[in-house]
Amino acid sequence: MNIPENLKYSEDHEWIKVDGDVAYVGITDFAQSELGDIVYVEVETVGETIEQGEVFGTVEAVKTVSDLLMPVTAEIVEFNEALEDKPELINKDPYGDGWIIKVKVSDASQLDDLMDAAGYKAMIEA
Repeated sequence: MNIPENLKYSEDHEWIKVDGDVAYVGITDFAQSELGDIVYVEVETVGETIEQGEVFGTVEAVKTVSDLLMPVTAEIVEFNEALEDKPELINKDPYGDGWIIKVKVSDASQLDDLMDAAGYKAMIEA
């Protein structure tokens, strides 16, 4: 199970990587393995500010559809267009090419509420 040290994690299995004044959000390796083969990703909230814990989109796997929840309050500035043709990028590279959205974080203090890699690992092993 791949859990990069440089990311923050939510209890809902999203990760966030802050890069200057923007951040990338995706789902964890654990989440994609639980979902199985991802066939579709829908994000219709680009340009909107989504509150922490609110739904920003959905990911559809062969057997299920799962909501994507915002790890921190942020404005969605970009959707990873590559996922339209290749949603399986999330399965193959959840922390790289499989990122889902790019955001502008509204309240950086919310990052402190998220787990580090060790905390996330402990949660999924519990």
